[in-house]
Amino acid sequence: MRVITLNVNGIRAAARKGFFSWVVRQKADVVCLQEVRAQADQIADKMFHPKSFHCYYLDADKKGYSGVAVYSKKEPDEVVRGLGWDDVDAEARYLELKIGDLSVTSLYAPSGTSGDERQAFKYQFMDRFLPHLRTLATSGRQHIICGDWNIAHKNVDLKNWRSNQKNSGFLPKERAWLDEVFSSSGFVDGFRIINQEAEQYTWWSNRGQSWANNTGWRIDYQIITEGLAERVESASIYKRKRFSDHAPLIMDYRL
Repeated sequence: MRVITLNVNGIRAAARKGFFSWVVRQKADVVCLQEVRAQADQIADKMFHPKSFHCYYLDADKKGYSGVAVYSKKEPDEVVRGLGWDDVDAEARYLELKIGDLSVTSLYAPSGTSGDERQAFKYQFMDRFLPHLRTLATSGRQHIICGDWNIAHKNVDLKNWRSNQKNSGFLPKERAWLDEVFSSSGFVDGFRIINQEAEQYTWWSNRGQSWANNTGWRIDYQIITEGLAERVESASIYKRKRFSDHAPLIMDYRL
């Protein structure tokens, strides 16, 4: 089973860069997208609904903002749109597909880079989401939560870790929260199960020469229930073509 996740930073922009012609060649079973940034009427064209997939979108109340999507080769038994939290759901950050006893979710966690107010909102989300993860882990289902979590976990997960310790995305409280996710919530970092190498980045700032110099961050994850840990077969970050400021994270599972 192949699962791909990508923050497209605007699905219409990614489409112009060849995303859809690329994704249909990847033989993926599930594709999770974040930061779609389009309303339903803006993606009515059949290009945005590849015929090989069942396609589900969740758009934010604010136009041109946030939004997630999941494409699945197999029709899901149930689609869960949102977390039931009005403030988070208004920003369209959570879309879960239930397929048999497996759930695959596209998650776009809040960023705090725009200021103190959004950082506070990010912390509030984190406080609520950890108990949600623990509930999922004890639900009897297996979960793959794909997406942009907007936190780099360890020093190895970003190039300039020393100079970023006071910046959102690498704050001590954020990193400690991921420690807790990976130690007591019943979830693990799927990518790191089989790849412990440095410079495995999924996002590069558009400022300066970040891409050219590989000055990146690993903030996109497939975070999985412990029961799937032994079923991870491969994990790779696709960088030959660029569809956004993030790179696709591709993982294969023996399911």
